[in-house]
Amino acid sequence: MQSSTRIRTAAVAALLGLVAVFTGPGAPEAGAAEPDTTVGDLTGFSADGAAYRLEAGDAEARVSFASAETFRIELAPDGAFSDPTGDDIVLPQGTPPRTRWKERDDRYELSTAEVTLRAYKSPLRFALYRADGTRLWSESKGLSWNGERTVQTLDRGADEQFYGAGMQNGRGNTSHRGKTVEVGVDYDWDDGGHPNSVPFYLSSAGYGVFRNTYAPNTYAFTDPVTTSAQEKRFDAYYFAGDSAKDVIGQYTKLTGKPFLPPVYGLEIGDADCYLHNANRGERRTLDALKVADGYVENDMPNGWMLVNDGYGCGYEDLGETAEGLRARGMQLGLWTEDGIDKIADQVRAGQRVAKLDVAWVGEGYKFALDGCKDAYRGIEDNSDARGFTYAPESWSGAQRCGVQWSGDQYGTWDYIRWQIPTYAGATMSGLAYTTGDVDGIFGGSAKTYTRDLQWKMFLGTTMTMDGWAASDKQPFRYGEPYTSINRDYLKLKESLLPYQYSYAHEATKTGVGMVRPLVLEFPDDPKAASDAAKYEFMSGEDFLVAPVYRDSAERDGIYLPKGTWTDYWSGRTYEGPTTVDDYAAPLDTLPLFVRGGAAVPMWPGIRSYRDRTADSPLAWDVYPRGKSSFTLYEDDGVTRQHRAGEYATQTAEVDAPVRGAGDVTVRIGASEGEFSGKQTARPYEFSVHTGSEPGAVQLRGKLPRLDSGAAYRAAGRGWWYDRDDRGGVVKIKTGKLSTGKKFAVRLKDTSAVGGRDAAATAALAAPAGQEVGAGAESTVAVDVTAGTADVTDAEVTLDVPEGWRVARPATVDRVPAGTTRRVELSVTPAKDAAAGEAGITAVARYRSAGEPRTAVQRFAAAVMPPPPTGEAWASDLVWLKSANGYGPAERDRSNGESGAADGRTLTLAGKTYEKGIGTHADSEIEVYLGGRCTAFTADVGIDDEINGYGEVAFSVEADGKVLWTSPKVTGASATVPVDVGLDGARHVRLRVTDTNGSKTGDHGDWAAARFTCS
Repeated sequence: MQSSTRIRTAAVAALLGLVAVFTGPGAPEAGAAEPDTTVGDLTGFSADGAAYRLEAGDAEARVSFASAETFRIELAPDGAFSDPTGDDIVLPQGTPPRTRWKERDDRYELSTAEVTLRAYKSPLRFALYRADGTRLWSESKGLSWNGERTVQTLDRGADEQFYGAGMQNGRGNTSHRGKTVEVGVDYDWDDGGHPNSVPFYLSSAGYGVFRNTYAPNTYAFTDPVTTSAQEKRFDAYYFAGDSAKDVIGQYTKLTGKPFLPPVYGLEIGDADCYLHNANRGERRTLDALKVADGYVENDMPNGWMLVNDGYGCGYEDLGETAEGLRARGMQLGLWTEDGIDKIADQVRAGQRVAKLDVAWVGEGYKFALDGCKDAYRGIEDNSDARGFTYAPESWSGAQRCGVQWSGDQYGTWDYIRWQIPTYAGATMSGLAYTTGDVDGIFGGSAKTYTRDLQWKMFLGTTMTMDGWAASDKQPFRYGEPYTSINRDYLKLKESLLPYQYSYAHEATKTGVGMVRPLVLEFPDDPKAASDAAKYEFMSGEDFLVAPVYRDSAERDGIYLPKGTWTDYWSGRTYEGPTTVDDYAAPLDTLPLFVRGGAAVPMWPGIRSYRDRTADSPLAWDVYPRGKSSFTLYEDDGVTRQHRAGEYATQTAEVDAPVRGAGDVTVRIGASEGEFSGKQTARPYEFSVHTGSEPGAVQLRGKLPRLDSGAAYRAAGRGWWYDRDDRGGVVKIKTGKLSTGKKFAVRLKDTSAVGGRDAAATAALAAPAGQEVGAGAESTVAVDVTAGTADVTDAEVTLDVPEGWRVARPATVDRVPAGTTRRVELSVTPAKDAAAGEAGITAVARYRSAGEPRTAVQRFAAAVMPPPPTGEAWASDLVWLKSANGYGPAERDRSNGESGAADGRTLTLAGKTYEKGIGTHADSEIEVYLGGRCTAFTADVGIDDEINGYGEVAFSVEADGKVLWTSPKVTGASATVPVDVGLDGARHVRLRVTDTNGSKTGDHGDWAAARFTCS
């Protein structure tokens, strides 16, 4: 097996006949180089309404205004204009605005009520100004061209930042300033690639530029800024706006607003090949229903399934499959490997999702864009459903018809890392729905799958793909604790569908997607444009998501901008701007913060949107801070009747103190509008995160106060203050109320989020790296830190996994203000507790600033297996960590493909070994010795199967110290013996590191790897 010699993108390109470099319509033919030419002096000028012609010798420019803030500049070097995109991308814009022009000594001024475009005469050069005289941009030289490209050169502002260019893998949510960005097909779907490019960028100076072309572009945001397209013509639209959101709105008014997905499109999807799948053995299309049953039986949401996702897969029994999926609350999707000529019949048989292939880009972006449009229309022309497609390698305009999918990737921690800025950054180009497969389609692991799924629940759309990996990748495949954690996050997304669907509707009006870089919401915060915010994003205006992208139970560097932010899990509040380090994030915890003032609509307790009935409640999760509001959007979720006005909106308004004590009022307006299935009445529930118990709750009189969680759950109407829930939450049930009438809920004598005295709140933390032994009594430490007031009468206990035992709570009489007190609690894990991370929640009930309070904090402790005894083979021990460069590290085999135990016999220098570890650089294996072992021995080298390739180094580390490092080892090197003393070592790491940067053939074997222990 020569794993790293395979270049996936090249293989795909060869398969599809795409080995030639893509140039696109309008690109020059090969030929002799043409020197650069810059446009000369203005020699002629004429006006025709909102259109202007400017001559410069043989060259000719046209300026035409589409609106008071949007206009187009074209340049034909030979005076002959062309338009390869025609009406493919740009939509009809209606009546042009009223314009005027004025000649001055050195220039012409072309003006609307909002902007003035200056056309300087000698040489012809453009600059854009607002009506108040503020300069937005200015060419530092005139437009230039040669036989290969046309270039615009702009002065760069001292603090000017740049965003956009579509889906730019590993970047885009922070500024492109000082960087060069490529826009075009490269089939590189990994970090640094640019699938789903968009020839549009925007500037913090208040403008955006769309190059109206199918040709590849290069944007160098250096000083000066140079933007080029590979064609001998210039064609660009310019937008002047008050904000980045305004500019995105103008761009999407020109090229099309994002479509509104069906509500099942916001649920997770599943993709696999079921007909004659070589990776899974003989299967039939109807076997997809067995997988669908797995979602139902595991109580997991799933909105749709692609049943033929694999080259040459095909399908059979389509109607019966579609019917079976619908019976399980899912829709049928198909991969369009072979085109969409059969889509009418497929849709009539039940298809509701179409996923396009890279083959759709084979003839250029027009072909790809037409494929997206045709698949979308194919669904709508043959059913009452909305078009819903997934598309790789798309272009401007594709936001009207598809989700932009980032392609085929490998499930790793690095995959999670670079995808975070990718999707948030793509929103800056009007791409409202961008996503990647959960844990990629190759490789992956239980832990990377769970971590990747967590944060992707805060994207609008996502799916999991199975058929190309060594084993199926549904969220219930890995067992516990992963199945339960995945279920919790899938259901959290399901409960947030009203929030996410409302943002989906908003995108159809504004062009701005739900997934946003921080700079879009906090444009005046310089850190929001920097790497300080690179690995986090906003999901709507209210959720700040900071995914864990390393194999760690902590997250550093979480930047919180100005405002009040509440930890979603603990209720702890932070005042921004601030940076949070050492955030405890055990496997079940996605770092997630809610913006003060949020009012989040939710559907509680459902597995599928289909579970909703006429009597289902609408819940509002409220974080009161000042005045705020949220408008809920509702329609039937599936059909196109909303386009005819069949939808409804309902606004929640919150009036609360900005901080500290006071009353909180939540006003729910009447639901305005009608649609099929609209609730005429429904019960409402509220979770109001006050942190302080109210004196009363009023709804047309006083609501009954309930004295326990059990009483609240049993009641149809009333309120209860749950001090133990996330810092203190007021929970309210209204009973059924008419949706056609407004009402208000008033919480008397309470507070803004954080409590009457938020600064007096205590914080809990747990030291990192705590270890406990399976079945052994152990000690866990918790730190209690008082705020600005003393903590008194504190009782600290632990919520632990099932089967564990905790001794009595720890008590602390007083923790003086501003100090920290460490308490230790005795805990005994279950005898069969699995080695690895275990999630624990510390709970402290205490008094501070005259109020009873509760603080909670999740954290991770590491469960250690029993230490080895005697002579112990490394391949027989529990591996606390197993990171590998390709596929899993193998026990007693060489490194194989992407599945476990698919390697060959370990062989070094002609000698075979029964025991050992087969890896691929870069790799790391960690084992627990508990101080019981004295020596480690092995033979190391690159496996003979590589035939002389590869170059690596081996090392042995103990408790963070390097004890031994090999010389550089190649595939032709002799076997290197290892004999390392380990006296007192608790943790040992065996590392194999690539030494030449190629990672080709780096199959490092730890043959006969053995520990000598007491």
